[in-house]
Order: sequence, then structure tokens, then C-alpha cells
Amino acid sequence: MKILILDQNQISQLLTMQECMEVMKTALIALASGQVLLPLRQVVWLPGGESAFAVMPSYSGHIQSVGAKVISVFPRNLGTEFDSHQGVVLLFEVQNGCLRAVMDATEITAIRTAAVSGVATQVLSRKDANDLAILGSGVQAKAHLEAMLLARTIKRVRVWSRTFPNAQRFAARQSERYGLAVEAVRTAQEAVLGADIICTVTSSRSPVLQGEWLSTGAHVNAIGTFGPVSREIDTTTVVRAKLFTDRRESAMNEAGDILIPIQEGKIAQNPALAELGEVLCGSAPGRSSDEEITLFKSLGLAIEDLASAHHLYQKALEKSIGTVVELGGSRHES
Repeated sequence: MKILILDQNQISQLLTMQECMEVMKTALIALASGQVLLPLRQVVWLPGGESAFAVMPSYSGHIQSVGAKVISVFPRNLGTEFDSHQGVVLLFEVQNGCLRAVMDATEITAIRTAAVSGVATQVLSRKDANDLAILGSGVQAKAHLEAMLLARTIKRVRVWSRTFPNAQRFAARQSERYGLAVEAVRTAQEAVLGADIICTVTSSRSPVLQGEWLSTGAHVNAIGTFGPVSREIDTTTVVRAKLFTDRRESAMNEAGDILIPIQEGKIAQNPALAELGEVLCGSAPGRSSDEEITLFKSLGLAIEDLASAHHLYQKALEKSIGTVVELGGSRHES
């Protein structure tokens, strides 16, 4: 059986942010319309409770594919030669259950995560939002800047990192890349004050964003953490905001940003929490006024990886990109 293998560089070549945003819209609408099977991810937390190994399976009828992402998450890789998220995405067809492709998960995760935030920003932020704050300076900071520039006409960018030289390096590289002044600042508060769009893309297990800093009408994309006891945003942010997520069940099981305020009794046990796909297909309302603060809590879903992999597979075949190997799968004769 012929299996297509795509490495990190090939995926970067094939999957543009603009295309991925369109793929994510379609996938999230399919999820909201009941075309997707999506069990909660299975996570093995390694000793110490910081690093994890996860398996994320899904099926989607809209692309007739099934598969899984198998990934490790090691936040301490920050500053090393290794990314914090590493693994593979496995793509199967549903006629005979044959494996079709094995793809690098690092690049897919980086692009599709930011693409979903880009879609959320298009749908939930004010139309005139143009002042961007990024908390974090790693892989997702870079990808989110690209997505935000596609989602809105950005005129100002401030970036904060726990290590100021990292913020400075990020600002210098991205300023040169886009021809847009990216300003490195020394505090998260300095980045957020007055911002229309805030992206939290850190590995912090405790809040880096305080709700008291948020301006009226701001939109927040909370990305960097998952797990019931970790959060990047404080309770005040959640209390002040209208809440959205990529999947309600995942948020209510995995998102400390939401679960901790519930445990504190600051928001309802079953808070109003619309899915982005529901907003896209019109079954749930989005932003209701320019004064409202909106919060999109991203969990990162297996269907997002599966849809990305399906798109990549089709495109790679068209362009004859990738390595094809024989891996077996044929029936043995008795």
C-alpha cells in the first residue's frame, strides 16, 4: 500500500494561512452541523504534570476521512532547537480503512491553530479593530501575527514575552518580514492597554492577561494552554467577556480558563459558551455591539488537524510533492 509522507518544510510550502482559514471555516461548520465524530483527546501527563503525550482522533463526513494526531507537548522546549509540539497526523480513507498519509504535526498545528484564531477574529472582533497585542513570542506568536494581518487591517502591533530579549528579536524579525513596525514592550499590561485584539500564546500555567486591562470592545484569542488547572487569562477577563470556543464539550472538560472561574463561583456552572462553527452557520449569535468584549477560547481540535491533512493530501497529489513509501496493509493469503 502506498503511503504519502509530508515533512515540515513541504507542509509549510503547501498550506498557506489564507487557504487554511477557509479550510477551518468549512471544518467548524461541519462540526456544528453534526457531520463530525470527535471524542475528547486522550492525554497522558508525564511526571511533573507539565509535559504531555496526546492522541486526538476524529472522523468527518464532509471530507470522508478519518484519522488522528499523535503529539507530544513539552513547554520546556522553548529556547531549544525543538518545538514544544511534535508528532504526526495520520490520514485514513473510509472505504477500506486504508492509511493514506503521514504528516508532520508541528507545522500543521502551528498553521491551523492560528488559522482558527484568524477566523474567530474575522467573526468576533470589531470591523475596525486595528491595534494588536501578542502575549508570547514563540511559534504561535509568529503564526498568529500572520493570521491577524489577514483577518483585519492591523496598524499597530505590540508584543510582550516573559524574556524581553525574545520579544525584541520577534519584533525585529516580524517588522522586517511585514514592513510593519512591531513594538517590543516590557510588560503584558503595556502591550494590552488600548488594544482591539489580544492573542495570548504563551505556555504559562497562570494568568498573563488581566481583565482590568481590557478596553471596551476588545476581542481576545486565548490559545496557549489546555488542561483544567492551567490558564493564561484571569477570572475578570472571563467575567467581563462574551464567551466563545471551538467546541463546548472540550472547553467544559479541558479549559482551565473557563473551569477555574466556574469553580470560584464567578460564572455559571453551565455558562453561555457558543461554538465558533455555530456562529459561522448562523445558529448562535456572535458579537452584539461594538462595546462588547469577546473571548475565543481555543482548545485545538482533531477535526482541525484532519481537515488540514485532507487538504494537504489533495494538494500534494496535484503538485507531486512528498515521499511515497510502501507500508503494507494488504490481506495475507492463507
